[in-house]
Amino acid sequence: MLKIAKRGALRTLGALGVLPRVRDSAWRRNHLLILCYHGISLEDEHEWDSQFYVSPEHFESRLQLLVQGGHVVLPLGVALDRWRANTLPERSVAITFDDGTSDFRHRAYPLLKKYGMPATVYLTTYYCENNWPVFKGFCSYVLWKGRGAVIDAAPIVGAAERWDLRTENGRKRALRSIVEFADRRQLSGRQKTELAESVTYSLGLDYESLVSKRVFHLMTPSEVAELSGGGVDFQLHTHRHRAPADRALFEREIQENRDRIRSLTGDDPAHFCYPSGIHNADMVSWLSELNVISATTCDAGMVSPASHPLLLPRLIDTMQLSPIEFDGWLTGVASFLPRRSYSPKEAE
Repeated sequence: MLKIAKRGALRTLGALGVLPRVRDSAWRRNHLLILCYHGISLEDEHEWDSQFYVSPEHFESRLQLLVQGGHVVLPLGVALDRWRANTLPERSVAITFDDGTSDFRHRAYPLLKKYGMPATVYLTTYYCENNWPVFKGFCSYVLWKGRGAVIDAAPIVGAAERWDLRTENGRKRALRSIVEFADRRQLSGRQKTELAESVTYSLGLDYESLVSKRVFHLMTPSEVAELSGGGVDFQLHTHRHRAPADRALFEREIQENRDRIRSLTGDDPAHFCYPSGIHNADMVSWLSELNVISATTCDAGMVSPASHPLLLPRLIDTMQLSPIEFDGWLTGVASFLPRRSYSPKEAE
């Protein structure tokens, strides 16, 4: 109901000419919109999870709206420098991608080049170095691909239960059993990959085919180096896509991530994105001491003069976000409307 009401309000405000007036206002000039994406589908991933993936057509339509609206897409670092100096150009936007999945190289990057737009990739480096499919996401996807099946869990996780994959709740139950089994056995990354392979074959799916398409893989080190040379900005997202509450472990995640990005790109990353959007006051303090100069969240909003540099809001674009809602955010009007808070979801 809230989404329907917002769309109706934005259409009415658009018809009254409010959207372009706000877009061209001094208020909008003092605000930066940071867009957030995770994945651009290689095949049908946006049908599996339309919150996490968007189709290539959807993404290109957004770039077209940026062009048509005369928006200025800045590199993240430049945008934040100008935000701090209060010299943002009109209609400022920055584009960010979380994680560094392989589809960025094959789907997003060509479109960004086509429209001449810069982007920042917050790269988690463990699955970049160890180029296996990301365990939890891959298992969730293959359970969805096998959603017509009811299977015996015993050969996979040793549990005396059957997984009914015909319902979303059944698939969630199966995924929970798989993840708990991996955690209980303290499986290594390679062992998790072997478990994911076993799950895939148990559903009658072709594991080699999925792996060859690099569904749920991150970019390889050579791809990161290539794209860095092509102008893509790579920044911090922790090494293992986790933000421990323990200070020493948290700092280790940042340092390992920073060292690996530096070795791949030659740059010293100083911007950070909280994995799954999870953050607290301690992390803000720790990041400051680690010489991190900005950190983005998954909280919806625009960067304003009053924003904390280590708690920057973004707009997560999804398949459910209609063109009028997206335009509402580009103009800034949507920031005045009610919205639901973000619910963190683990990617691994």
